[in-house]
Amino acid sequence: MSPDSPSSSVPLRVFITGASSGIGAALARHYAGQGACQGLVARRREVLASLAAELPGEPACYGADVTDAAALEAAARDFIDRFGAPHLVIGCAGVSVGTLAGGEDLAAFCRVMAVNVNGLAATFAPFVAPMAALADGRPRRLVGIASVAGIRGLPGAAAYSASKAAAIAYLESLRLELGPQGIRVVTIAPGYIATPMTAINPYPMPFLLPAPEAARRFARAIERGVSYTVIPWPMGVVAKLLRLLPNWLYDRLFTRAPRKPRGLPL
Repeated sequence: MSPDSPSSSVPLRVFITGASSGIGAALARHYAGQGACQGLVARRREVLASLAAELPGEPACYGADVTDAAALEAAARDFIDRFGAPHLVIGCAGVSVGTLAGGEDLAAFCRVMAVNVNGLAATFAPFVAPMAALADGRPRRLVGIASVAGIRGLPGAAAYSASKAAAIAYLESLRLELGPQGIRVVTIAPGYIATPMTAINPYPMPFLLPAPEAARRFARAIERGVSYTVIPWPMGVVAKLLRLLPNWLYDRLFTRAPRKPRGLPL
C-alpha cells in the first residue's frame, strides 16, 4: 500500500487512532512521508495538533476518545465526506498499566478493556461498509495493534494481557468475516517498542525497537497484507516458546516476574 503501487493514481487514504504519540504518531509520520491523505484521531487535541503541524499534507485531525463510539462515527463520517473511504484504518489507541487480579484495580481494569478492546471495534465499525464498497484498485486493510502480552497472562498485567488476547481473537474473527468482502484484516503483535507506554517499565526489555523503525516494519507487513505477525520477529519466537510451556513450568518462571507500576491509565 504505497504510492508507487500500480494504483498510485489514487491517493492512499489512511485513518489512524491513537495518533498523538508512540506507535500511532510514528505511523502517521511514516505515511505522511509516503504522501498519504490522513485522518488522525487522538484524545489529546493539543498534542495531536502539534504533531499535525510537523506533517506534510495537512492531515484531518479529530479529538476523540476511542471509547466514545459516537465521536468516532462522527470523525469517520467527516473523513469519508471530505476525502472518501480510507484504504487503510489502523487501530493504534491503547493503554497499559499494572493491575492486580483482585478487586482493588477494577476501575483500571475496566478502562484498559474499554480502550483496547471496545475502542478497537468502535474504530473499525464505521468503515466496514464504505471500504467494502471501494473499487478503485487499491488494497483495503483494517489493522489492529495487539501485543505479545496477549499470548500468555502476565503477573501484574491482568487487564493488559486480557485486552490484547481479546483483541487478537476479535481480529481473527473479523478477518474471516471481511475477507470475502475484499478487506484484509492484519493483526500486529508488537514486542517492546520505545514509546511513552514502555518508558515506565522498571525491567529490561529485550529486542526493544525505536518507534520509527517499528513503524517501517509495521508498514511493510501491512502492505503485504499478512494475517498475523509479531514485530520484531525474535519476540515472535519467544512468544511461541512461552505458549508451548506447560503451566507448571510457566508458573514457576513467571510468578515473580517484574511488574509494571499500578495506577489509572492516562
